[in-house]
Amino acid sequence: MIERRIFDVVVAGCGIAGLSAAVSASESGARVAVVERATREERGGNTRWTEAFMRMKNDSEVADDFEEHFMANSGSHLDPSLVAETARPYGQWPAIVKTLSFTDPEIVGTLAAEAGPTLAWLKGLGIRFSDMASYLITQSTTRICPVGGGLALVEALAARAEANGVTFLYETSADDLIFDDAGRISGLLARDRDRNKLELMGKVVLACGGFEGNAEMQTRYFGDVARHVRPVARGGYYNRGEGIAMALRAGAAPCGDFSQYHAEPIDPRSGVSEPIVFNFTYGVLVTQEGRRFVDEASHTVDAIYENIARMIAKLPGGVAYLICDARLDEVPNWQRSVRSDQKPVTAATIGELATALGIPAHTLEQTIAGFNAATRRDGAFRPLELDGLSTQGIDPPKSNWALPIATGPYRAWPISSANCFTFGGLRCNADAEVVDGDGRPLGNLYAAGETMGIYYRRYTGATSVLRGAVFGRIAGRHAAGAGA
Repeated sequence: MIERRIFDVVVAGCGIAGLSAAVSASESGARVAVVERATREERGGNTRWTEAFMRMKNDSEVADDFEEHFMANSGSHLDPSLVAETARPYGQWPAIVKTLSFTDPEIVGTLAAEAGPTLAWLKGLGIRFSDMASYLITQSTTRICPVGGGLALVEALAARAEANGVTFLYETSADDLIFDDAGRISGLLARDRDRNKLELMGKVVLACGGFEGNAEMQTRYFGDVARHVRPVARGGYYNRGEGIAMALRAGAAPCGDFSQYHAEPIDPRSGVSEPIVFNFTYGVLVTQEGRRFVDEASHTVDAIYENIARMIAKLPGGVAYLICDARLDEVPNWQRSVRSDQKPVTAATIGELATALGIPAHTLEQTIAGFNAATRRDGAFRPLELDGLSTQGIDPPKSNWALPIATGPYRAWPISSANCFTFGGLRCNADAEVVDGDGRPLGNLYAAGETMGIYYRRYTGATSVLRGAVFGRIAGRHAAGAGA
């Protein structure tokens, strides 16, 4: 016997996107259910564990480079004749453009325009925003964050949803979409912790994350590197891609780069949430063989950490080692940039450090000696800005902050690549409606957060929580008020 329950809106997922959808829909008077795989104590998906930085100048204006960065990373080798079509009003776009796998300027424009109003809405729920210092000692854009981080967002939104009468179904997983006799989406099939099946009838908002918790999907889309990549925080393990898969089976158009993920460099020894190691710009990075492989400081850390983390995933064993010396302490507050609970490996000499790390000592000593010989003595070390203190005559170069690694004691951190969230998801319009392969809304189906595809190539930093809030709010409001 399958239990059937009737709602107006059924939301899969309880992170920022799902909770924003639930609150928004309930504010419009809809009867709302939220399906959440986690327990109540761990609800919140990735949002619960993040500091939730937002690419904003203040709580009403997006950063100056917001739309520019998105569009510079909208896809690869796009057909210019199709891109030119986006200059016309959306209603005049041909179907092939409405389903094109690229970052839709309509979506980016909506995200930018609705960011301020959405943060004002969150402030109405008691959330405060600040430009407090972050783990990014150097950065290339402006950011703010909610006081209390993502957990504050989860708790404030969940409290409002509960006060509005939203039904929460914890330890319950979304399995598939339900269709009526005419083939229209009419609800969500779910199962509870005892594997009892539930038919939750109503319009559906898929806000159940990406697939960073699904090893099979990661291997299918990322290839061999997937074996070295783990979710950056506990919430990611709950995100297994069912929402994306069920919508694709129903004919949804894909969007977002399925071959990529938002990568962060972490200490693989640590089990804390987001154990980042972001001080690599002040040392050198080497492989297990003891050789450098990348310019560690081509730009500020916020602009390069993702690419470096992806490169590390492709190395043998999926690990690199950051080598620093005592002069790291000349960097003000460098400790802020390391969130691991594990201490660095230390030694009196480079050879001893290599032995402790399991790296061939002779190779590492040669690498460090060659690097030191390429550093300059004629520039000023300015650790909090791009100082142009670069190496000369060495490949790869180091473009900034290139001090010799020559003053003991020496210290090192292992670094692996963690998956914050996956890029591949569903194609939506500006109302967060999922569209089919002909660019038409599937009907009664919405997506928000990681489940909505938007990113290609490089992540536009500090926009993921923001897009979850903006399009979750839009999805809930539209689902509560739009016709079938």
